[in-house]
Amino acid sequence: MSDFEIRPGYVYHIKDEYFTVANDDKLMRNREGGAFRPTYYCLKDDKTELLWVIPMSRRAEKYDVFMQKDISRYGRCLKIVIGEYTDARAAFLLQNMFPILPKYIDHIHMVKQNPVPVDTRLQTQIDRNFRELLRLQRRGIKIVFPDILRLERLMMEV
Repeated sequence: MSDFEIRPGYVYHIKDEYFTVANDDKLMRNREGGAFRPTYYCLKDDKTELLWVIPMSRRAEKYDVFMQKDISRYGRCLKIVIGEYTDARAAFLLQNMFPILPKYIDHIHMVKQNPVPVDTRLQTQIDRNFRELLRLQRRGIKIVFPDILRLERLMMEV
């Protein structure tokens, strides 16, 4: 287990070990250039008690294009949420979300030695989209890239 409290609504870094155990090539790479990347927004599924993490990207303008395509095609976009985090635009990539256990969380993301929560309104939107995507996935509508139902079973068994 992690030796710190995992708090939903904050941003974390994931241990490499998770990606080995998960063995899913659709998961975003954990490191780039020797640095921890990406950072992951964390929330909790009250039904399973599992933590779920959502990769966050500072390249919001890149994901804006994909988001606008979904909005024009479907009238909304569930798989990407864009908002402010630590005074910069960030894209929360629900299309790449996955379940995780606390033991695979390496550390909380710090800014000037302080953990910074995601804005409450943004958390609400992300959490709402998360629940809807998970519901659709359970009905067989695949929107999320990783095999999250397999990963959920795997995390429940570990």
